[in-house]
Amino acid sequence: MSLPAGLRIAVVHEWLLDFAGSERVLKEILGLYPQADLFALVEEPDEELRSSIPVKAKRTTFLQSFPSLGKWLPYYVPLMPYAIETLDLSGYDLVISNSHAVAKGVITGPDQLHVGHVCSPMRYAWDLQHEYLRGSGLDAGPRGLAARWALHRLRQWDARTANGVDAWAAISRFVARRIRKCYRREAEVIYPPVDIGQFELATRKDDFYLTVSRLQPYKRIDLLVDAFAGMPDRKLVVIGDGPEMRKLRARAGANVELLGYRPAAEVRDRMRRARAFLFAGVEDFGIVMVEAQACGTPVIALGRGGAAEIVRAAAQPTGAFFFDQSPEAVRAAIDRFENTPPPDPAACRENALRFDATVFRERFAAFVERHWIAFEDERASGVTR
Repeated sequence: MSLPAGLRIAVVHEWLLDFAGSERVLKEILGLYPQADLFALVEEPDEELRSSIPVKAKRTTFLQSFPSLGKWLPYYVPLMPYAIETLDLSGYDLVISNSHAVAKGVITGPDQLHVGHVCSPMRYAWDLQHEYLRGSGLDAGPRGLAARWALHRLRQWDARTANGVDAWAAISRFVARRIRKCYRREAEVIYPPVDIGQFELATRKDDFYLTVSRLQPYKRIDLLVDAFAGMPDRKLVVIGDGPEMRKLRARAGANVELLGYRPAAEVRDRMRRARAFLFAGVEDFGIVMVEAQACGTPVIALGRGGAAEIVRAAAQPTGAFFFDQSPEAVRAAIDRFENTPPPDPAACRENALRFDATVFRERFAAFVERHWIAFEDERASGVTR
Protein backbone atom coordinates (compact mmCIF):
# COMPACT_ATOMS: atom_id res chain seq x y z
CA MET A 1 0.00 0.00 0.00
CA SER A 2 1.25 3.52 -0.78
CA LEU A 3 0.35 6.68 1.10
CA PRO A 4 -3.06 8.20 0.27
CA ALA A 5 -3.25 10.60 -2.65
CA GLY A 6 -3.44 14.21 -1.56
CA LEU A 7 -1.65 13.59 1.74
CA ARG A 8 -0.08 16.84 2.92
CA ILE A 9 3.56 16.16 3.84
CA ALA A 10 6.14 18.41 5.48
CA VAL A 11 9.84 17.54 5.67
CA VAL A 12 11.88 19.34 8.33
CA HIS A 13 15.67 19.67 8.23
CA GLU A 14 18.04 21.70 10.40
CA TRP A 15 20.17 23.76 8.03
CA LEU A 16 20.70 23.76 4.29
CA LEU A 17 24.34 24.80 3.93
CA ASP A 18 26.42 21.98 2.47
CA PHE A 19 25.95 18.44 1.17
CA ALA A 20 27.00 16.30 4.13
CA GLY A 21 25.69 12.98 5.47
CA SER A 22 22.29 14.19 6.70
CA GLU A 23 21.70 16.01 3.42
CA ARG A 24 22.19 12.73 1.54
CA VAL A 25 19.35 11.31 3.61
CA LEU A 26 17.27 14.43 2.93
CA LYS A 27 17.80 14.06 -0.82
CA GLU A 28 16.37 10.52 -0.76
CA ILE A 29 13.41 11.51 1.45
CA LEU A 30 12.49 14.34 -0.91
CA GLY A 31 12.85 11.92 -3.83
CA LEU A 32 10.38 9.57 -2.18
CA TYR A 33 7.90 12.38 -1.45
CA PRO A 34 8.28 15.00 -4.21
CA GLN A 35 4.96 16.57 -3.17
CA ALA A 36 6.36 17.44 0.27
CA ASP A 37 7.13 20.98 1.42
CA LEU A 38 10.61 21.50 2.88
CA PHE A 39 11.21 23.51 6.07
CA ALA A 40 14.57 24.44 7.64
CA LEU A 41 16.11 26.67 10.26
CA VAL A 42 18.28 28.40 7.67
CA GLU A 43 19.04 28.07 3.97
CA GLU A 44 22.30 29.21 2.39
CA PRO A 45 23.32 26.28 0.15
CA ASP A 46 26.73 25.92 -1.43
CA GLU A 47 27.04 24.88 -5.07
CA GLU A 48 27.17 21.13 -4.34
CA LEU A 49 24.05 21.21 -2.17
CA ARG A 50 22.17 23.39 -4.66
CA SER A 51 22.90 20.95 -7.48
CA SER A 52 22.15 17.87 -5.35
CA ILE A 53 18.93 19.19 -3.76
CA PRO A 54 17.40 21.81 -6.05
CA VAL A 55 14.29 22.09 -3.85
CA LYS A 56 14.10 25.35 -1.94
CA ALA A 57 12.73 25.55 1.57
CA LYS A 58 9.11 26.72 1.74
CA ARG A 59 9.96 28.53 4.96
CA THR A 60 12.96 29.18 7.19
CA THR A 61 13.15 30.83 10.65
CA PHE A 62 14.27 34.15 12.09
CA LEU A 63 17.83 32.77 12.15
CA GLN A 64 17.89 33.28 8.38
CA SER A 65 18.40 37.02 8.93
CA PHE A 66 21.40 36.49 11.22
CA PRO A 67 24.87 37.28 9.81
CA SER A 68 27.51 34.77 8.62
CA LEU A 69 25.38 31.65 8.91
CA GLY A 70 28.14 29.22 7.94
CA LYS A 71 30.75 30.77 10.24
CA TRP A 72 28.66 31.65 13.28
CA LEU A 73 26.04 28.89 13.22
CA PRO A 74 27.45 27.07 16.32
CA TYR A 75 26.91 30.24 18.34
CA TYR A 76 23.23 30.26 17.39
CA VAL A 77 22.61 26.81 18.90
CA PRO A 78 20.95 28.16 22.11
CA LEU A 79 18.35 29.90 19.92
CA MET A 80 17.59 26.89 17.74
CA PRO A 81 14.94 25.29 19.99
CA TYR A 82 12.91 28.51 19.90
CA ALA A 83 13.50 28.88 16.17
CA ILE A 84 12.33 25.39 15.23
CA GLU A 85 9.14 25.86 17.26
CA THR A 86 8.21 28.91 15.18
CA LEU A 87 7.63 26.74 12.08
CA ASP A 88 3.87 26.39 11.62
CA LEU A 89 3.15 22.86 10.32
CA SER A 90 -0.48 22.72 11.39
CA GLY A 91 -1.66 22.35 7.79
CA TYR A 92 0.08 19.00 7.22
CA ASP A 93 -1.03 15.40 7.81
CA LEU A 94 2.44 13.82 7.91
CA VAL A 95 5.59 15.46 9.27
CA ILE A 96 8.98 13.85 8.61
CA SER A 97 11.87 15.36 10.55
CA ASN A 98 15.44 14.58 9.50
CA SER A 99 17.31 15.50 12.63
CA HIS A 100 20.78 15.60 14.16
CA ALA A 101 20.05 18.60 16.37
CA VAL A 102 16.63 20.22 16.79
CA ALA A 103 14.47 19.36 13.75
CA LYS A 104 12.51 16.74 15.67
CA GLY A 105 11.39 19.50 18.07
CA VAL A 106 8.78 20.95 15.67
CA ILE A 107 5.34 21.27 17.19
CA THR A 108 2.71 18.85 15.88
CA GLY A 109 -0.85 18.03 16.94
CA PRO A 110 -2.76 14.83 17.75
CA ASP A 111 -4.11 14.53 14.21
CA GLN A 112 -0.64 14.65 12.66
CA LEU A 113 1.80 11.76 12.38
CA HIS A 114 5.36 12.82 13.19
CA VAL A 115 8.02 10.41 11.91
CA GLY A 116 11.48 11.23 13.23
CA HIS A 117 14.50 10.11 11.24
CA VAL A 118 17.49 10.65 13.51
CA CYS A 119 21.08 10.88 12.34
CA SER A 120 21.98 11.36 16.00
CA PRO A 121 20.74 12.98 19.19
CA MET A 122 22.79 16.14 19.79
CA ARG A 123 26.16 14.60 20.60
CA TYR A 124 27.59 17.88 21.97
CA ALA A 125 24.69 18.15 24.43
CA TRP A 126 24.70 14.52 25.57
CA ASP A 127 27.55 12.00 25.69
CA LEU A 128 30.16 14.22 23.98
CA GLN A 129 29.52 17.31 26.09
CA HIS A 130 32.86 17.21 27.90
CA GLU A 131 34.85 16.60 24.71
CA TYR A 132 32.96 19.39 22.94
CA LEU A 133 33.65 21.87 25.75
CA ARG A 134 37.35 20.98 25.86
CA GLY A 135 37.67 21.29 22.09
CA SER A 136 35.96 24.70 22.18
CA GLY A 137 38.02 25.98 25.11
CA LEU A 138 34.87 26.22 27.23
CA ASP A 139 35.68 23.67 29.92
CA ALA A 140 36.58 26.21 32.63
CA GLY A 141 35.91 29.75 33.82
CA PRO A 142 32.77 31.89 33.54
CA ARG A 143 32.31 31.15 29.81
CA GLY A 144 32.54 27.45 30.57
CA LEU A 145 29.92 27.76 33.30
CA ALA A 146 27.59 29.59 30.91
CA ALA A 147 28.15 26.96 28.20
CA ARG A 148 27.38 24.11 30.60
CA TRP A 149 24.17 25.83 31.70
CA ALA A 150 23.13 26.37 28.08
CA LEU A 151 23.76 22.69 27.26
CA HIS A 152 21.84 21.65 30.39
CA ARG A 153 18.80 23.60 29.23
CA LEU A 154 19.24 22.21 25.72
CA ARG A 155 19.14 18.64 27.08
CA GLN A 156 15.95 19.39 28.99
CA TRP A 157 14.29 20.74 25.85
CA ASP A 158 15.61 17.85 23.73
CA ALA A 159 14.26 15.19 26.13
CA ARG A 160 10.88 16.91 26.42
CA THR A 161 10.35 17.30 22.67
CA ALA A 162 11.16 13.62 22.08
CA ASN A 163 7.60 12.97 23.28
CA GLY A 164 6.26 14.67 20.15
CA VAL A 165 7.74 12.05 17.81
CA ASP A 166 5.39 9.14 17.05
CA ALA A 167 7.82 6.81 15.29
CA TRP A 168 11.61 6.75 15.32
CA ALA A 169 14.11 5.64 12.69
CA ALA A 170 17.84 5.62 13.43
CA ILE A 171 20.78 5.44 11.03
CA SER A 172 22.52 2.66 13.00
CA ARG A 173 22.14 0.35 15.97
CA PHE A 174 24.63 2.62 17.73
CA VAL A 175 22.31 5.62 17.28
CA ALA A 176 19.30 3.53 18.28
CA ARG A 177 21.05 2.79 21.58
CA ARG A 178 21.73 6.50 22.05
CA ILE A 179 18.04 7.27 21.39
CA ARG A 180 17.08 4.69 24.03
CA LYS A 181 19.57 6.23 26.46
CA CYS A 182 18.56 9.87 25.86
CA TYR A 183 14.83 9.56 25.20
CA ARG A 184 13.81 6.09 26.47
CA ARG A 185 12.28 5.33 23.06
CA GLU A 186 12.85 2.45 20.64
CA ALA A 187 13.95 3.16 17.06
CA GLU A 188 13.98 1.08 13.91
CA VAL A 189 17.38 0.96 12.23
CA ILE A 190 17.41 2.13 8.61
CA TYR A 191 20.95 2.59 7.37
CA PRO A 192 21.61 5.84 5.48
CA PRO A 193 21.81 5.83 1.67
CA VAL A 194 25.08 5.46 -0.23
CA ASP A 195 25.19 5.82 -4.01
CA ILE A 196 27.24 2.68 -4.62
CA GLY A 197 27.04 3.18 -8.37
CA GLN A 198 29.38 6.19 -8.13
CA PHE A 199 32.22 3.97 -6.91
CA GLU A 200 34.06 1.49 -9.12
CA LEU A 201 35.56 -1.76 -7.90
CA ALA A 202 39.36 -1.92 -8.12
CA THR A 203 41.23 -5.16 -7.44
CA ARG A 204 44.79 -3.79 -7.74
CA LYS A 205 45.97 -1.64 -4.84
CA ASP A 206 48.88 0.76 -4.36
CA ASP A 207 51.12 0.83 -1.32
CA PHE A 208 49.54 3.66 0.70
CA TYR A 209 46.89 4.01 3.40
CA LEU A 210 44.11 6.58 3.15
CA THR A 211 41.72 8.50 5.35
CA VAL A 212 39.12 11.06 4.23
CA SER A 213 37.59 13.26 6.89
CA ARG A 214 36.74 16.70 8.10
CA LEU A 215 39.67 17.63 10.32
CA GLN A 216 37.72 18.02 13.56
CA PRO A 217 39.14 16.94 16.95
CA TYR A 218 36.63 14.12 17.49
CA LYS A 219 37.60 12.50 14.17
CA ARG A 220 40.98 11.65 15.80
CA ILE A 221 43.10 12.02 12.67
CA ASP A 222 45.91 12.88 15.11
CA LEU A 223 45.99 9.21 16.16
CA LEU A 224 46.65 8.14 12.59
CA VAL A 225 49.34 10.79 12.07
CA ASP A 226 51.06 9.79 15.31
CA ALA A 227 50.79 6.10 14.44
CA PHE A 228 52.57 6.62 11.13
CA ALA A 229 55.31 8.59 12.88
CA GLY A 230 56.30 5.18 14.25
CA MET A 231 56.04 3.50 10.82
CA PRO A 232 58.32 5.59 8.57
CA ASP A 233 58.33 2.86 5.91
CA ARG A 234 54.56 3.17 5.37
CA LYS A 235 52.68 6.06 3.76
CA LEU A 236 49.48 7.77 4.93
CA VAL A 237 47.41 10.09 2.71
CA VAL A 238 44.92 12.40 4.48
CA ILE A 239 42.19 14.12 2.44
CA GLY A 240 40.05 16.78 4.09
CA ASP A 241 40.25 20.19 5.71
CA GLY A 242 39.23 21.73 8.99
CA PRO A 243 40.43 23.42 12.19
CA GLU A 244 42.92 20.63 12.99
CA MET A 245 44.96 21.14 9.81
CA ARG A 246 47.64 23.38 11.31
CA LYS A 247 48.19 21.08 14.29
CA LEU A 248 48.34 18.00 12.08
CA ARG A 249 50.84 19.60 9.69
CA ALA A 250 53.08 20.42 12.65
CA ARG A 251 53.21 16.81 13.85
CA ALA A 252 53.14 14.96 10.50
CA GLY A 253 56.27 13.19 9.33
CA ALA A 254 57.57 12.95 5.79
CA ASN A 255 55.51 9.80 5.21
CA VAL A 256 52.20 11.60 5.90
CA GLU A 257 50.67 13.60 3.04
CA LEU A 258 47.98 16.12 4.04
CA LEU A 259 46.19 17.04 0.82
CA GLY A 260 43.39 19.23 2.20
CA TYR A 261 40.15 19.39 0.22
CA ARG A 262 40.10 17.43 -3.03
CA PRO A 263 37.37 17.08 -5.69
CA ALA A 264 35.09 14.06 -5.45
CA ALA A 265 36.63 12.41 -8.52
CA GLU A 266 40.10 12.49 -6.98
CA VAL A 267 38.77 11.16 -3.67
CA ARG A 268 37.17 8.21 -5.46
CA ASP A 269 40.39 7.54 -7.37
CA ARG A 270 42.43 7.47 -4.16
CA MET A 271 39.86 5.22 -2.51
CA ARG A 272 40.12 2.71 -5.35
CA ARG A 273 43.91 2.60 -5.17
CA ALA A 274 44.48 2.63 -1.39
CA ARG A 275 45.83 -0.47 0.29
CA ALA A 276 43.33 0.15 3.10
CA PHE A 277 41.14 2.93 4.43
CA LEU A 278 41.71 4.05 8.05
CA PHE A 279 39.13 5.39 10.50
CA ALA A 280 39.96 6.27 14.11
CA GLY A 281 36.89 8.14 15.43
CA VAL A 282 33.62 7.06 16.99
CA GLU A 283 31.04 7.83 14.32
CA ASP A 284 27.26 7.45 14.38
CA PHE A 285 27.51 5.61 11.06
CA GLY A 286 30.35 6.58 8.72
CA ILE A 287 29.30 6.74 5.06
CA VAL A 288 32.90 7.21 3.93
CA MET A 289 33.74 3.69 5.13
CA VAL A 290 30.96 2.26 2.97
CA GLU A 291 32.29 4.24 0.01
CA ALA A 292 35.75 2.75 0.52
CA GLN A 293 34.26 -0.74 0.69
CA ALA A 294 32.34 -0.05 -2.52
CA CYS A 295 35.72 0.50 -4.17
CA GLY A 296 36.87 -2.91 -2.96
CA THR A 297 39.12 -1.31 -0.35
CA PRO A 298 39.43 -2.87 3.14
CA VAL A 299 38.77 -0.68 6.17
CA ILE A 300 40.84 -0.68 9.36
CA ALA A 301 38.77 1.11 11.99
CA LEU A 302 38.10 1.63 15.65
CA GLY A 303 35.64 -1.14 16.49
CA ARG A 304 33.03 1.12 18.01
CA GLY A 305 30.07 3.11 16.72
CA GLY A 306 28.97 2.72 13.13
CA ALA A 307 32.23 1.08 12.03
CA ALA A 308 31.29 -2.07 13.97
CA GLU A 309 28.15 -2.34 11.82
CA ILE A 310 29.81 -1.57 8.49
CA VAL A 311 33.03 -3.60 8.51
CA ARG A 312 33.06 -7.39 8.71
CA ALA A 313 36.09 -8.66 10.62
CA ALA A 314 35.17 -12.37 10.94
CA ALA A 315 33.60 -14.50 8.17
CA GLN A 316 34.50 -13.13 4.73
CA PRO A 317 36.31 -10.21 6.36
CA THR A 318 36.27 -6.80 4.72
CA GLY A 319 38.69 -5.15 7.12
CA ALA A 320 40.05 -5.17 10.67
CA PHE A 321 39.42 -3.44 13.98
CA PHE A 322 41.43 -1.91 16.79
CA PHE A 323 39.75 -1.19 20.12
CA ASP A 324 41.88 1.45 21.81
CA GLN A 325 42.24 5.02 20.59
CA SER A 326 46.02 5.08 20.66
CA PRO A 327 48.80 5.17 18.03
CA GLU A 328 50.05 1.84 19.34
CA ALA A 329 46.68 0.17 18.71
CA VAL A 330 46.56 1.58 15.17
CA ARG A 331 50.06 0.29 14.41
CA ALA A 332 49.22 -3.14 15.84
CA ALA A 333 46.08 -3.35 13.68
CA ILE A 334 48.04 -2.44 10.55
CA ASP A 335 50.67 -5.05 11.39
CA ARG A 336 47.96 -7.72 11.78
CA PHE A 337 46.33 -6.60 8.55
CA GLU A 338 49.60 -6.87 6.62
CA ASN A 339 50.41 -10.31 8.04
CA THR A 340 47.11 -11.96 7.12
CA PRO A 341 45.63 -12.66 3.67
CA PRO A 342 44.09 -9.42 2.34
CA PRO A 343 40.28 -9.21 2.16
CA ASP A 344 38.77 -9.97 -1.22
CA PRO A 345 37.89 -6.66 -2.96
CA ALA A 346 34.73 -8.25 -4.40
CA ALA A 347 33.64 -9.20 -0.86
CA CYS A 348 34.22 -5.62 0.25
CA ARG A 349 31.96 -4.31 -2.51
CA GLU A 350 29.29 -6.94 -1.85
CA ASN A 351 29.28 -5.85 1.78
CA ALA A 352 28.80 -2.21 0.72
CA LEU A 353 25.71 -3.10 -1.32
CA ARG A 354 23.81 -3.57 1.97
CA PHE A 355 23.81 0.22 2.25
CA ASP A 356 22.86 1.17 -1.31
CA ALA A 357 20.41 4.06 -1.72
CA THR A 358 17.80 1.71 -3.21
CA VAL A 359 17.76 -0.27 0.04
CA PHE A 360 17.22 2.93 2.03
CA ARG A 361 14.34 4.06 -0.18
CA GLU A 362 12.56 0.70 0.09
CA ARG A 363 12.96 0.44 3.85
CA PHE A 364 12.12 4.06 4.64
CA ALA A 365 9.01 4.08 2.45
CA ALA A 366 7.79 0.85 4.06
CA PHE A 367 8.52 2.29 7.53
CA VAL A 368 6.49 5.45 6.90
CA GLU A 369 3.59 3.58 5.27
CA ARG A 370 3.41 1.06 8.11
CA HIS A 371 3.20 3.80 10.73
CA TRP A 372 0.69 5.79 8.69
CA ILE A 373 -1.62 2.75 8.51
CA ALA A 374 -1.29 2.23 12.27
CA PHE A 375 -1.92 5.93 12.88
CA GLU A 376 -5.07 5.91 10.72
CA ASP A 377 -6.34 2.76 12.44
CA GLU A 378 -5.84 4.35 15.83
CA ARG A 379 -7.68 7.52 14.81
CA ALA A 380 -10.55 5.48 13.39
CA SER A 381 -10.89 3.45 16.59
CA GLY A 382 -10.37 6.40 18.94
CA VAL A 383 -7.22 4.87 20.43
CA THR A 384 -4.66 7.34 21.80
CA ARG A 385 -0.96 6.58 21.52
